[in-house]
Amino acid sequence: MHPSRIFKTPEDLEQAFTEYKLSLKNTAKKWEKIQYVGKDGSKKTDYPKLALSLDGFEVWYYNENKKFIGQYFDNKDKLYSDFVAICSHIRKEIRADQIQGGLLGFYNPSITQRLNNLKEETVNTNNQNIQLLNNDPLDDSGNNGTS
Repeated sequence: MHPSRIFKTPEDLEQAFTEYKLSLKNTAKKWEKIQYVGKDGSKKTDYPKLALSLDGFEVWYYNENKKFIGQYFDNKDKLYSDFVAICSHIRKEIRADQIQGGLLGFYNPSITQRLNNLKEETVNTNNQNIQLLNNDPLDDSGNNGTS
């Protein structure tokens, strides 16, 4: 075990991710949307659903704890191999949230597609056979020797 580990177990990292997801509800209050509805114009306040992101998780954790956690996801020197499964799960949960949010219109579908390397591909193949006709008035080979 690396001596400077922030998380001792994968469960500790999972708990931090759960706290990050809960923190998004408070963060959403920065972007309140006020509407006046009904015949009397009743004020209604809504908060957007904020997308999960790995960058967002890492930034949130640093802001809360002043510690970097990107090394758990990078695992460059194989020091965090026991965290591979939870890191994979976190990545998949983030991806699923972004894709579902994009499909349902909560998130910008175009950005969601780019973030998750999703693209619609159309393949067009044109096979055209072109016949050239010899219409040269000076070439009498088409006359079969007759004038």
